[in-house]
Amino acid sequence: MYIVIIAIVIALDQLTKYLIQANFDLNTTVSLIDGIFHITYIHNSGAAFSLFENKTGFLIAMQVIVISIVLVYLVKKQKKEHWCLLLSLSLIVAGGMGNLIDRAAKGYVVDFLDFRIWPIFNVADISVCVGCGLLVLYMFFIEPKRGGRKREFQGTSDRIDTSGE
Repeated sequence: MYIVIIAIVIALDQLTKYLIQANFDLNTTVSLIDGIFHITYIHNSGAAFSLFENKTGFLIAMQVIVISIVLVYLVKKQKKEHWCLLLSLSLIVAGGMGNLIDRAAKGYVVDFLDFRIWPIFNVADISVCVGCGLLVLYMFFIEPKRGGRKREFQGTSDRIDTSGE
């Protein structure tokens, strides 16, 4: 089920990027709601907020590592974990993969959603942000109500000696 969600988000991301590239010239802006929402076609050679700009190899390597780890976790835990955790991780992976496809194939990510008060972004970025938001909700509201998990490791430093010796 979560693999289907990942595939749908990646397909939607890649379709919207294709449509932008096919119908807009680079750095073109079209106002949909004047001064509030525009479609602005740009190339982003960095990560969020243009961090690590022109560090394509580093960004690809980091994305591959993180995506691989989360995918393995999703496959192993899909029947044991809460749906909110799995959905959040799926959305994060889908967004990461959508931008990874661009970065690996072109050396940059296509961004086009422009609200003028925020850096220009795309569908993959929305997926990552929604996934992170769900992850925060899970960590603060759902996981504590589940009673937490039994510790994987309990060292001797976790025990308090009350014998008085």
